[in-house]
Amino acid sequence: MLEDGTHLESNAQLAVLRGPVRAILAVERTALNFLQHLSGIATATRRYVEAVAGFPVRILDTRKTTPGYRLLEKYAVRCGGGHNHRMGLYDGILIKDNHLASLGADPEIITTILKTIRSQVGAGGSIEIEVDSLEQVERALSGKPNILLLDNMPLDQMREAVRRRNAAAPDVQLEASGGVNLGTVRSIAETGVDRISIGALTHSAPALDIALDYQSGE
Repeated sequence: MLEDGTHLESNAQLAVLRGPVRAILAVERTALNFLQHLSGIATATRRYVEAVAGFPVRILDTRKTTPGYRLLEKYAVRCGGGHNHRMGLYDGILIKDNHLASLGADPEIITTILKTIRSQVGAGGSIEIEVDSLEQVERALSGKPNILLLDNMPLDQMREAVRRRNAAAPDVQLEASGGVNLGTVRSIAETGVDRISIGALTHSAPALDIALDYQSGE
């Protein structure tokens, strides 16, 4: 039996099952559905990881997972060489655009909310905030979050965000998200961001073609 995360060639044998044929055929489809889906996620992740080879950037998943499958799908991402973002709302604070919008249009709200949350979670708590403009980058950097999520930023703005981060707060990590695909991911990595999160790893990965073939007497 092959180990999880092993590179596969076409027509490779993954495992051998032995037992009553009635029992094997009863679970065949369910087992293959799981295996094909999760192997597809691992394969898609590996392609993204290989696409950014040579850059000090991490490929991450998101919380866009199938209900009830999150732990399995995130495990598959790790098998493909990727990294997990938050497992849920409980293991990291992410301030999204809707959170900011619900608090009003005051541009100072970014700095205010970051200072408020930092006072509540302390120096050891992880705080990430979503920004979509260089003005928001400046305001967020002054609030000292752990991570800035650059949402759907053009490449030139990403590069400028990296430059400003390096000058003002080099310990803050930058995460690119939105519009990421295999055709764009390397260009995004070239901007100097630290993390690239991709929802498609779990919600749109094509299933790997895996079959069970019965052999009499085996």
